[in-house]
Amino acid sequence: MPFRPKNIEYLSMQFLAVLLCLGIAGCKKSEPTPEVAVSVEAAKPETGPISEQITGDAILAPLAQAALSPKISAPVKEFYVQRGAHVHAGQLLVSLEDRDLAATALDNRGSYTAAEATYDQTTKAQIPEDTQRAELDLAQAKANLDLNKSIVSGRRQLFKEGAVPGRDLDTAEAALVQAQAAYDTAAKHLQSVQSVSHTAAGKSAEGQLTSAKGKFQNAEALLSYASLRSPIDGVVTDRPLFSGETAQAGTPVITIMDTSSLLAKVHLSQAVTQRMKVGDKALVTVPGMDAPVDATVSLISPALDPGSTTVEVWVRLKNPDGKLKAGTPVHLAIAGRTVPDALQVPTEALIPAKDGSLGVMVIGSDGAAHLKPVQVGIRLPDKVQITSGIGTSDTIITSGGYGLDEGTKVEMKAAGQSGDKD
Repeated sequence: MPFRPKNIEYLSMQFLAVLLCLGIAGCKKSEPTPEVAVSVEAAKPETGPISEQITGDAILAPLAQAALSPKISAPVKEFYVQRGAHVHAGQLLVSLEDRDLAATALDNRGSYTAAEATYDQTTKAQIPEDTQRAELDLAQAKANLDLNKSIVSGRRQLFKEGAVPGRDLDTAEAALVQAQAAYDTAAKHLQSVQSVSHTAAGKSAEGQLTSAKGKFQNAEALLSYASLRSPIDGVVTDRPLFSGETAQAGTPVITIMDTSSLLAKVHLSQAVTQRMKVGDKALVTVPGMDAPVDATVSLISPALDPGSTTVEVWVRLKNPDGKLKAGTPVHLAIAGRTVPDALQVPTEALIPAKDGSLGVMVIGSDGAAHLKPVQVGIRLPDKVQITSGIGTSDTIITSGGYGLDEGTKVEMKAAGQSGDKD
């Protein structure tokens, strides 16, 4: 197409018109963009009592437990209870075969009875008779000695007077010597009977009696091992054997647990247990149960565990209906110290900083969010004590404050209300 100057003029006029329009538009002032307020939930801090909760995990254990093991190996003659049966202290639970033990006990009873008779005979008859016989022998020897002394004295007088020959005097003196010897022998025999024979005979008889008694008691003890009785009130939780099977010595044949109350044993730091005492209240969360179970601290160990340097604490739960089972894992919450007039905010209102400090977002008089550092005391899952940083007059952002920039405009909404507008 040939070049035409009129087309150039037309295009230039169009370009100028566009530039003019742009210039006019640029001369108009831009309208300010309205600032959008963020919807948050807010409330005043509450004031009231708050109690520290010391938490931990534990496994429920029975209040008492007894695993009965026989001291002898013998077949089971009879079980008198089944698993799940409630038993009382002293109740007969199991009998083992014991005919051989009963025969041994009977034999030893006879030996013990014979030893008792021998002891009585020795101490009440033989020893007194021996003593009496020795006393009579001594008395007879003394009488004979006195008689011979009198004869010798008389014959000496007669010999001086020439009435008897010297041979008669010598005979009397020889008889006196024999009488003196007999007297000395009788005296020593009586002394021996009183001090040695009497004691030796008594000890011998007593020793035989003691030996027979010991054998009899041992036989009775072995016989008693064939009957297993419950040492506690409780419930039979295990019975691995059946009648006729052999029970091995030292192997449990029946287990009883006292589950009228259960114990939850937890290990806590020494610093925490310093603020606890026996009788403190606790709540135990049990799997499968809607509400926590009330419990009480029943024991705080007086010594640290050498391995973990922690303190063992026992929490006791009543279990009258038997719903709670030993061996169940549970979660404990023990009530610690209580602050009666504490300033409290919801736990979700806390905002952690990078340096580890804590703060809360407060709605100022300008309708904007401002971060205030706070110090906290007792912390619970749903609320926390504020010890410094805010007061009761402050309005705290309880939900929606996390991630807000300082000075962000906010508007309060009712709890549970959606922040979207139609």
